Amino acid sequence: MDKAKIVASGSPRSLIDQYSTREVLELRFPIDAAPALDGKLDGIAERVEVLPDRVLLYAHDGDAAATAVHQRGLRPESTLVRRSTLEDVFLRLTGRSLIE
Repeated sequence: MDKAKIVASGSPRSLIDQYSTREVLELRFPIDAAPALDGKLDGIAERVEVLPDRVLLYAHDGDAAATAVHQRGLRPESTLVRRSTLEDVFLRLTGRSLIE
């Protein structure tokens, strides 16, 4: 639901399968040293979301995506590979995070 409107329906697993990838790579960069990412992440993931506090790369293999990020000379402060969640589906469908 978004603003009292149903935007998608189904089981959590089916929504994730339909609107997200198997894994998400979360990158965090120092706030005072955030790199210009223009084009540097192209081709690494199916989708990239740049949020105020982190960058999300939607990929089927998060570890391979992390390796590719480092091969391109980017040095995030931290990386986390995790499974996609319903929050990722919400972000994809609405363009807004749950905290907005």
